[in-house]
Amino acid sequence: MPRKEHNMRRSDLSKHALDVLDRLADNGYQAYAVGGCVRDRLMGYHPKDFDVVTNATPEQVKNVFRNCRLIGRRFRLAHIHFGREIIEVATYRGHHKEQPPDGDAKNQNALSADSGQILRDNVFGTIEEDAARRDFTFNAMYFNAKTEEILDFADGLASIERKEIKMIGDLQTRFSEDPVRMLRAARFAVKLNMRIPDDMQKQIHQMGNSLANIPAARLFEETNKLFLSGYGASALDKLLELHLIFQLFPCLPSTLHDKSSKEYMVMRAMLENTDQRLINELRVTPAFLYATFLWYPLEELANKLQFESGMSQYDAMNIAGVETLSQQIKRIMIPKRFSSAIRDIWSLQYRLEKRTSKRPFVLLNHAKFRAGYDFLVLRGEVEGGKQQELAEWWHDFQHGDDSKRRKMLGPVKRRNRRPRSKSNKVKDAN
Repeated sequence: MPRKEHNMRRSDLSKHALDVLDRLADNGYQAYAVGGCVRDRLMGYHPKDFDVVTNATPEQVKNVFRNCRLIGRRFRLAHIHFGREIIEVATYRGHHKEQPPDGDAKNQNALSADSGQILRDNVFGTIEEDAARRDFTFNAMYFNAKTEEILDFADGLASIERKEIKMIGDLQTRFSEDPVRMLRAARFAVKLNMRIPDDMQKQIHQMGNSLANIPAARLFEETNKLFLSGYGASALDKLLELHLIFQLFPCLPSTLHDKSSKEYMVMRAMLENTDQRLINELRVTPAFLYATFLWYPLEELANKLQFESGMSQYDAMNIAGVETLSQQIKRIMIPKRFSSAIRDIWSLQYRLEKRTSKRPFVLLNHAKFRAGYDFLVLRGEVEGGKQQELAEWWHDFQHGDDSKRRKMLGPVKRRNRRPRSKSNKVKDAN
């Protein structure tokens, strides 16, 4: 596609992306901007991330750039750092050759599981092979920054014009190679307002459980892209439609399919608020996302523990919180800095009920008070009743002066002291 047939120009790339492309070319290597930045520009969006592909090996890229760091085992990549911006550079991927059955897996550049899932993928090839190895047709478009031409190997522009996601190659084979492609299809559908064809939806329904084979740390990254990129509410509906939400969160109740259920309404409201915060360029955190998603499974388990063992609400909540998180991280690895915040948000739901003595003043200074209060407000808007009344009380307490706050506090419940026995009185007298 010569430059006169499309609207992408050098100026659409970031300064640092152009620097990487030009320096690789000046050192005798082929280099193209590829994938999302090309796709998004052709669709009228302003690209935010820029990926580069080249025939230089990762080691050769590192020799060109002193600010380069090589990462990854499954996919060997070069990250070139320019302050906060990172340009990711990949070497052209080649086709895998059949490995000898007695080969040493540790020394192989390519390794696949019996299911077909690619476990190691460091076979390098030509640009034509690289295009064939990409997932969707609109991601196999390459922009030449020198000539401003676009190489469209898989008819990706036609896919964009039809607003339909099309896989390169056989659906079952490509999803077997990397089940995360099912999540990527869902993400592109909501992000780009594109349709997933019926045959692809059917294949996703059949193969959704293969996501259990994906490393939990990788699913954390993919889940964040789905729900913390500005279209989380739509992503929830799409994952429900594709039956993938329960592959990511196995503990979620089946009532989530009912859009009038409190579980769905709370999750949807949280995601709508998150989307709006991102539009307003406000901070969001995965901790609030996971605290919301896992709240009702936690609450159900806590109620069960209280009923069966007679333990206090506080103890039941703590035990249920640990168990809920330990089960979830088997599927999605949640870093400790977020899991600690999740537990704080949960424990505050119990502690915010205590409105006597100095407790409310102490809670106002809690590091996670705002997150805990926001979650209480979210629950109150959906559940009403006690939770709504409690959220309104805390709103008034926060914004009241010192005199009003003290009037709002309930009476201190004093413990009834047990009467002393006569024998103790005699001992005291002696």
